[in-house]
Amino acid sequence: MAETAPAPAAAAPPAKAPKKKSAAKAKKAGPGVGDLIIKAVSASKERSGVSLAALKKALAAGGYDVEKNNSRVKLAIKSLVTKGALVQVKGTGASGSFKVSKKQLRRARRCRCSGLSGRCARVSDG
Repeated sequence: MAETAPAPAAAAPPAKAPKKKSAAKAKKAGPGVGDLIIKAVSASKERSGVSLAALKKALAAGGYDVEKNNSRVKLAIKSLVTKGALVQVKGTGASGSFKVSKKQLRRARRCRCSGLSGRCARVSDG
């Protein structure tokens, strides 16, 4: 009997090339949706607040793509209402009319800068 050589071990599967990670999109440097919403609401002179439709028109006039980011606008409005930056005068959820809260207005008046974000340097009372 002729001895047969054992069959060579199954060849290792070729190593897969590592997947290339797609380059992450750089975050745009502009203000956030919440800041834009607060500016639009505070710029309005309506006594009964700004409706959702009027708010979307104001954002679109400012160059924000409302149709593409509709859900983001609604989420921002809901979060601003829960934080207390906006007061919902009419409606529920993201629909209805909104005003800037008195707390937010007081904070903005004490700011040196023209923005309504609470992040700027405060004027000292002394």
